[in-house]
Amino acid sequence: MPMNAELEQYIDTHIDAEPANLARLERETNLRQVNGRMCSGHIQGRLLKMLTAMAAPKRVLELGTFTGYSALCIAEALDDDGHLDTVEIDDELEDVIADSLASSPHGRKITPHTADALEFARSRPDGSYDLVFIDADKRRYADYYEECLRLLRPGGFMIVDNTLWYGHVVEPDHARDPQTRGIMEFNDIVAADPRVETAMVPVRDGLTLVRKLKQPRQR
Repeated sequence: MPMNAELEQYIDTHIDAEPANLARLERETNLRQVNGRMCSGHIQGRLLKMLTAMAAPKRVLELGTFTGYSALCIAEALDDDGHLDTVEIDDELEDVIADSLASSPHGRKITPHTADALEFARSRPDGSYDLVFIDADKRRYADYYEECLRLLRPGGFMIVDNTLWYGHVVEPDHARDPQTRGIMEFNDIVAADPRVETAMVPVRDGLTLVRKLKQPRQR
């Protein structure tokens, strides 16, 4: 069944409540940022927290901080010795991110980095992370994927946002759009990659879940 406002409201009232600091952050993001819809929001945020808790990582990487909502959702599920590196290229968001992290007791588990996401990933050693969340430049998803797969330990998980891209991935008229093409290329690569197993969840704009196998499978 296609998602609509009524169903979203129903889900909102049947999952864990949105923490007050995150509700404020989502509201301020939508009021003050041009692309406020990029904020993960309540439903996806609770899912990110749940997935993180299930994966039980100690070391997490996020590519694409925006205003910090998703980072705080992930950090909620980390143990006190867990740590999240989050990377945002837009230096105009530095103060916003700092304020967001300061608003939560989980902010201390997060180190924000102002950098190009791909360059940052390339600077890290193999197997640096247990979990990676990708929500950055859609045109570079295929490149992020290769670097982040290298960064994941065997058995580690990758969560990738926007993999349905407003439904444009199945609309021929959008195939020449660079962002749509980047998402489609990523989706095709992951679907054919014997090094991973994958599932796609049609929540909001699509989440792809990837697990790095300890041994590539035969196809």
